[in-house]
Amino acid sequence: MSSIGRASVVIGAGTIVSRVTGFLRTVVLVSAVGSVQSRAGDAFATANQLPNNIFAIISTGILTAVLVPQIVKASRDADQGRAFVSKLFTLGTVVLLATTAIAMLIAPWLVTLYGPDFTEAQLALAIAFAYWCLPQIFFYGLYALIGEALNARSIFGPFTWAPIVNNVVSIVGFGAFIVLFGSPVEIVTGWTPAMVALLGGTATLGIVAQAAILLVYWRRTGLHVRPDFRWRGVGLGQVGRLAGWTFLMVLAGQLAGLVQSRVLSAASGFGPAIFASQNAWLLFMLPYSIIVLSIGTPYFTRLSEHAAAGRDDDVRRDLVSSIRILGLFVMVATAGLAAAAIPASRIFTDSAESASAAAGVLLCYLVSLVPLAVLFVVQRTFYAYDDTRTPFFFTLLQTIIVVALTYAVGAFVDVDHLAAAVALAQSVATIVQVIVATWLLERRLGRTGVGLWMRSLVRYAIAAVPAGFVGWGVYLLFGADAGWMASDKILGALGAAVIGIVCVAVYVVFLWLLRSPELRPAVDLVRRRLRRGAGE
Repeated sequence: MSSIGRASVVIGAGTIVSRVTGFLRTVVLVSAVGSVQSRAGDAFATANQLPNNIFAIISTGILTAVLVPQIVKASRDADQGRAFVSKLFTLGTVVLLATTAIAMLIAPWLVTLYGPDFTEAQLALAIAFAYWCLPQIFFYGLYALIGEALNARSIFGPFTWAPIVNNVVSIVGFGAFIVLFGSPVEIVTGWTPAMVALLGGTATLGIVAQAAILLVYWRRTGLHVRPDFRWRGVGLGQVGRLAGWTFLMVLAGQLAGLVQSRVLSAASGFGPAIFASQNAWLLFMLPYSIIVLSIGTPYFTRLSEHAAAGRDDDVRRDLVSSIRILGLFVMVATAGLAAAAIPASRIFTDSAESASAAAGVLLCYLVSLVPLAVLFVVQRTFYAYDDTRTPFFFTLLQTIIVVALTYAVGAFVDVDHLAAAVALAQSVATIVQVIVATWLLERRLGRTGVGLWMRSLVRYAIAAVPAGFVGWGVYLLFGADAGWMASDKILGALGAAVIGIVCVAVYVVFLWLLRSPELRPAVDLVRRRLRRGAGE
């Protein structure tokens, strides 16, 4: 098996286990604080999202986009990149500590910024949670620094598997909350300091464990890092120039998220709002994480190597092949998850009625799942050429569209459907973004094979439509909202799995009827991964 294939197996397996345990974590959390119409759930979700937003800036922005190519380049130096990484880690640690301290000082302002329409009691509870959750910023950043350094050395597994530790810690802590204080505690009055400390402290302890576990694997990098405050002379200026554009790009994305949170806060206690939207996004990201990240992350490292060596033809080939293989799997995932939207949403809700309301949010997100997979490849191709300026501009365009549409739906859509409308606005903006990004990449590299992968995506869509309808028919056959698939969290998961299996089977049959050339390589890929997973 190729290095890409082996790395994809490791990342894919780790991502699956991480997502499964992450699902269990969220199920336990929903049991503790509720989901749809839960003011306490929205308060905790808002506070716990604050450090995640900073982590998005550090990891998705500066680290993933900039440091992997830079560490790959530095590894060619005489010291194999030790000086560069030492100075980088020292600077990163200082920035993380300062950022965490500042965030703690302005915690009340941050919470008010994200939840302007919270009630007074809900706002007070969210601020209390924030003081416990904001220290996660430092440990998220440490996790990202170490993990991306491991990825740059083609050590992909630990970064993917470490979140499992976080999930296990959270499951135990949230479970203890339920045992001690009962469930679900949806109202915002009556929360004691002990209740806040256990819930918020558990969330932070999980991130601490997630970062600490990566240190076990650091020796495999061959790098010996020492504190070094002499930050000039080893190329950090280049990182700063690249990160400047990336920082602005991710900041634009965070602005969109801020506007969405502010608008959704008006629906808290009335319908799906902040916490329900986060859970719908978690379901949406399941196929993205398992398929796109497991295949795309190793491709990004290889794209960086090809681009650094000036092998543009190899970049083009990897671009086309990665989109085609990602699209094959992501398309059926979209159909399956759409058909199973209600039973899947039942996993994170307390009733069939709430699941039906949350499913609308998930369906609106799913509109952009395939475009988002394409965007992953296109965006990282720009990063491979050290171009973070162009992605900023097409991300800024997306942000403008998200902000405009979100404020529009906030003004005209009732609170019961507000979360779904916000999700649809996000999807529309993403579709526009990927169209513009693809056009800009075509201008930079010349012909990038858009016609090749577009024809493949159309073929996949033709097979996915009947697969999705058959899957929905299975849900109706078993009683729809009144049936067993929507009656319980566990049965909801089982029902979603049954629908997913049916969708995959129908999808494969239609691809075979269409004589899709990608079908045989995809089947072989799955077989190889199953054999490797079985230890053969």
